[in-house]
Amino acid sequence: MKCIGIPMPSESATLLELGQLLKQARLATSLTQEQVADMAGISRPRYRDIETGKAAARATTLMNIARALGLEMMLIPQSMIPAVNSLLRPHNDDDLPAFVSQAEEDDHDRDA
Repeated sequence: MKCIGIPMPSESATLLELGQLLKQARLATSLTQEQVADMAGISRPRYRDIETGKAAARATTLMNIARALGLEMMLIPQSMIPAVNSLLRPHNDDDLPAFVSQAEEDDHDRDA
């Protein structure tokens, strides 16, 4: 009997969501897929497949991609995700995230 790997809908959605986050980070840093791939030590087609959600990647590959994009990977227990999201996302226009990066804090200091 032959087994084939068919991604579960939730796995597929997770790959797509991760890919979108990587693409947003890449565009925010004005890098090309080629540049990110080079910095992460993978081929551009491999990076493209990860960014479009067509392929999964090993944790080490994701860490290398994250570093190339100036991101840091964190493992958060699933039960804690809603709490973390509520800390990071404002609830209304006047509400700022509870946590901001040092660069964002510096930008606010310069504007004042």
